[in-house]
Amino acid sequence: ELPESWADMQEPLLEGMCFTLKYLGMTLVEKPKGEDMAAAAIRRIVATARAGARKFQKVILTVSPRGISLQDADTKEMVENISIYRISYCTTDKLQNKVFAYVAQSQESGALECHAFLSPKKKIAQAVTLTVAQAFQMALDLWEAAHAGR
Repeated sequence: ELPESWADMQEPLLEGMCFTLKYLGMTLVEKPKGEDMAAAAIRRIVATARAGARKFQKVILTVSPRGISLQDADTKEMVENISIYRISYCTTDKLQNKVFAYVAQSQESGALECHAFLSPKKKIAQAVTLTVAQAFQMALDLWEAAHAGR
């Protein structure tokens, strides 16, 4: 049985929940999911990010049942739009607990890419991860509802 407030909880996610994060970078991965694969990928991205002297791009990451969209926080320019169906995994790293990462299949090459973001607080990184998980569940519910009548 769902609580009465369930619809209220669902509403903001349908519109899209926004998080302001710093984009650390991307690395290619072999597997679509897995904690060890993600941890290794995040280590590579963080090491590369630390080695480079450039400033990280500040992005607004929006999570909805449609997927994840990335917008430059300064210019408001759309950076990327990733369909929920292309995302295979998301996590908050155990060691780098302010880092949120997701694995998605590239639309151009079909390769699996792990993208990592730095959040101001551990709680925010966890909130992004939970929000993506909720978005997956909602997308599934919407898909099942759409196909139930057939």
